[in-house]
Amino acid sequence: MNERLKLSELNGLVKKAVSDAFTAPIWIIAEISELKTNRSGHCYLALIEKDEHGDTILAQARATIWSYTFRMLKPYFEATTGQQLVEGLKVLVSVSVEFHELYGYSLNIRDIDPTYTLGDMARRRLEIIARLKADGVSEMNKELDLPLVPQKIAVISSSTAAGFQDFVDQLTNNPQGYQFHFKLFSAIMQGNQAESSIIGALEQIYLYEDFFDIVVIIRGGGSQADLSCFDNYNLAYFITQFPLPVITGIGHEKDDSIVDLVAHTRLKTPTAVAEFLIGIVSRFELYLDELAKNYIAGVDELLSTEKNKIDQFSRMLAPITREKISKKQVQLNQTVWKIENSVKRFINFNNAQIKRKEEFIRHEFLIFIQQRNRFLEKISRQLSSSIHRLTNGKIQQLRREWQQIEKLVLGIISEKKHHLELSYQKAKLTDPRNILLRGYSITIYNGRALKNATDVKNETIIETRLYKGSINSKIINIKIEN
Repeated sequence: MNERLKLSELNGLVKKAVSDAFTAPIWIIAEISELKTNRSGHCYLALIEKDEHGDTILAQARATIWSYTFRMLKPYFEATTGQQLVEGLKVLVSVSVEFHELYGYSLNIRDIDPTYTLGDMARRRLEIIARLKADGVSEMNKELDLPLVPQKIAVISSSTAAGFQDFVDQLTNNPQGYQFHFKLFSAIMQGNQAESSIIGALEQIYLYEDFFDIVVIIRGGGSQADLSCFDNYNLAYFITQFPLPVITGIGHEKDDSIVDLVAHTRLKTPTAVAEFLIGIVSRFELYLDELAKNYIAGVDELLSTEKNKIDQFSRMLAPITREKISKKQVQLNQTVWKIENSVKRFINFNNAQIKRKEEFIRHEFLIFIQQRNRFLEKISRQLSSSIHRLTNGKIQQLRREWQQIEKLVLGIISEKKHHLELSYQKAKLTDPRNILLRGYSITIYNGRALKNATDVKNETIIETRLYKGSINSKIINIKIEN
């Protein structure tokens, strides 16, 4: 018959085998899939290993960083990498392999190598850039033409960010007095939710693609960890496919983010973005001034050329046709007068046309702005009303769900309490002392209860335990019954 073991004995053997196999901490490479910190400061993690060519999980293990170690490792890691210790990071950690009879297999993290994570982050960044180039989309947004006068701007930023306020101040208080019209699409600009939040803002802007000239993504700078969300493939790919030019002023002091690399134009700060837009309008104004000067100069040159032609013609014919010229002098003077008057009328007519067109354009633009303002006010009222209705409905739904949860929890507590009472009564009935009280006894041999007569021999000393006291006996005769 095979040896029989209790579960605790088996787990004890496994614990001993693990302890004997791993006598010292070892370094392992894994990805953090879950990370939680409790009130005591202990950090509990789930570590995984994925297939290099896909997302299939090849291995998984529970891990722990005790509070006294976590207080040292976390700031050390974040100060070295500029990256928070969060889910999704690939890490190189020193662990002791442990097995507990109740809780099973786990790893206790003793140390972490931040240089490995830095290298992995750089590798992932290069992989994203290479993937965008392989997809053939990395330059798509750069190929879009900037409007000659970008005045309708969709801004993606946090409404409370200092960088957004700097952008607004610089744009609205420009020395030339240019008028810009911008709309803020508020988004989360750092952390795990930044990707979906910024993409959501871009999707809202896409609904008004024909209204806006450009999109501006700005924030007021920050640490490398704060800005790591801009090294994201999905966000970068979405920008490459966007139908409007995207200008960034994210605030990186050193390296460009991947979003910067795929954007139409990358600038350092929100203020620099505002100055860039003002500069475009200023250059267009200079271009219009140059056109006006060139037009006037062209008319003057035409007049001068015609006069020179007449003078040359007169000098050529003078020796032969002096008399004829004398007769035609009046006609020539009249012709010159007519030409001058025609040119003046031409100039006056074109100046009047230019003024009428300017007034027409100004009038149409004011009508357009008024219509858009009325439209935006209508949308704002509708949104406010919808948000109010949705908020009240959500509060009522949460209250009902809470009452259901409270009722369910109270039911579970009552059921568990009843179960504990039954368990107590059962344990009381099976207490060995109560069994002995009813007249039964226990025979002990070598410290264990004797169950089979074949386990002892004649002349063996055994102990019989009663409810009160015990009796030691020597076996004289053994009787075995089938």
